[in-house]
Amino acid sequence: MIYEAIISTLDAQGKPHVAPFGVRDENDLVVISPFKPSSTLENILVTQCATMNLTDDVRIFAGALTRHQSLNLTPTTHIQGVRLANTLAHKELKLVKVQDDAIRPKLFFEVVCEAQHQIFQGFNRAQAAVIELAVLASRLHLLPRDKIENEIKYLKIAIDKTAGERELQAWGWLIEKIDNFYATQSGENLA
Repeated sequence: MIYEAIISTLDAQGKPHVAPFGVRDENDLVVISPFKPSSTLENILVTQCATMNLTDDVRIFAGALTRHQSLNLTPTTHIQGVRLANTLAHKELKLVKVQDDAIRPKLFFEVVCEAQHQIFQGFNRAQAAVIELAVLASRLHLLPRDKIENEIKYLKIAIDKTAGERELQAWGWLIEKIDNFYATQSGENLA
């Protein structure tokens, strides 16, 4: 099973980097597989650690892809890193193994600290729709336009029925990103 999380890392100079990632558990280790090249991969290889932030605020996922949101970060306690200040929970991770690959290496982490900060209020279909749209928006250069457009039509049903203010804002950011991508290619947009 893959969980969607926000991974925060520091570069060699201590500058934070925040990115959405699919995360798996494998034999009591946390596993992520970043594409090469990536800032997250480079930072982890330098610092040997990362923070997994678990949040239900989909604006953080959308904001990381669209640069619409400045994040409130706070230092971690057991690794040299940062976490989201307003996250539901976080796990501080220490790198224990790298399985190299030309495209997507697998990074294996031990959890050295885990904390819950807020209560999870439940699932919302619009949140899932925003996460799916964020994944699509991160792969615009890889997927056919008609697939993107068909997925948007389907995902919009959940947005229209169940979205709150946070989900609507995140959805808008992602649609704007997709529109801008296609506008540079053909002068059209999806709105």
